[in-house]
Amino acid sequence: MRAVDIIMAKRDGRELSREELGFLINGFVAGTIPDYQVSAWAMAVFFRGMSPAETAALTETMLDSGGRMNLAGIPGPLVDKHSTGGVGDKTSLILAPLAASLGLRDPMMSGRALGHTGGTLDKLESIPGYRTALSPAEFREILARDGFAMTGQTRDTVPADRLLYALRDLSATVESVPLITASILSKKKAEGAEALVLDVKFGSGAFMRDPAEAEGLARSLADTGAALGLRIIALLTSMDQPLGSMVGNFLEVEECYACLDPARYSAPPRPGSPEHGLSADLMELTLELGARMLMLGGRAGSPEEGRKLCLGALAGGKPRDLFLGNIESQGGDRKRFLEMLGSYRSPHRAEIRAREDGYVSRIDARKVGQAGIVLGVGRNRREDPVSPVAGLQLHKKAGSPVRRGDSLMTVWGKDRESLEAAIPALEGAAEYAASPPSPEKLVIKEIRHG
Repeated sequence: MRAVDIIMAKRDGRELSREELGFLINGFVAGTIPDYQVSAWAMAVFFRGMSPAETAALTETMLDSGGRMNLAGIPGPLVDKHSTGGVGDKTSLILAPLAASLGLRDPMMSGRALGHTGGTLDKLESIPGYRTALSPAEFREILARDGFAMTGQTRDTVPADRLLYALRDLSATVESVPLITASILSKKKAEGAEALVLDVKFGSGAFMRDPAEAEGLARSLADTGAALGLRIIALLTSMDQPLGSMVGNFLEVEECYACLDPARYSAPPRPGSPEHGLSADLMELTLELGARMLMLGGRAGSPEEGRKLCLGALAGGKPRDLFLGNIESQGGDRKRFLEMLGSYRSPHRAEIRAREDGYVSRIDARKVGQAGIVLGVGRNRREDPVSPVAGLQLHKKAGSPVRRGDSLMTVWGKDRESLEAAIPALEGAAEYAASPPSPEKLVIKEIRHG
């Protein structure tokens, strides 16, 4: 068997066998098949695609390239959530303690910021002392005690994915649906999850801007996950404007902690989404995802029942207590974290103000995310550092009335030069209209296997 024959077969549209995929992927991990041949294969997959059986075989091959978390003996249900990434997308930080408070266990293996999308690990590591590089034994211990644990991918966990992802980023094949599917599901299967809720995003701030393409990815994930024995629900959600009111590493942790405040849920909620100001969309999506996690875990029979359980748990305060307990479990300084709330910001600050009277019709998520890289929130390369104190706070979002000169957002840069460089893009991110825009749905569709 030769790598060049496998490349030619995929180039010509043939379905590859499990043996051929195993030869290629295992050779790549072992170093016997060079990067340039795997890059050529990835490009062939990008253009030719993969069948559902082929995608499942690739996922299993990647999964078998390394070790798996041994969660045997920890009572379930083990249910996780995964997002395809966006700007201000911080639901994991609320969902993990919320799910744990309702009897689920969430073994969450997360990633770092890359490009204009944020990373859960970078956000958590903005808390002083917080460790995301957990050993398998630590991960298991914290999961069993707290009901959730937050860790990153280790060198031994699906090494094929780590190597292939870096290659895809350099070979312009990141958007390949089969390769995305195998990447996500191999890691989620390796972490020990039994069921998975997927937040598949589309729009200006998502990797996939077109809803039809995002739906294709969601169906690929649901079908491949079912072939691997995972129970999956995927939600197709909009990412045209930043989610919530904060974009930045510590800023997003701070917003999530505020959303866990039981005082916000002590009064009976209004019909539809509870009132949370500019965090309303963040909580709306969190409740929709949390409800599906409870359904997959057998704790709720419908989205409506799941939402009600989530709101009751938030009002009781247990998710907030679990959030603070997890900070201590993973080495963080709980007291210092609470002292930093509202003040942990870069000294390099500016205001972005409305250019005209009327209504905000849009805050472009991609422009905000790209400006965030300049500010120091994100990274262009995996080895780039990120700043815990850079970011922005939105004071207006789509639908907000404004007068010329009103503050749209407060912005913090890692240094003065970064701040000044980001301002033009942020000024251009806001669009205006004479009348309020029609409300857009956040969750467009639910997708399951079959």
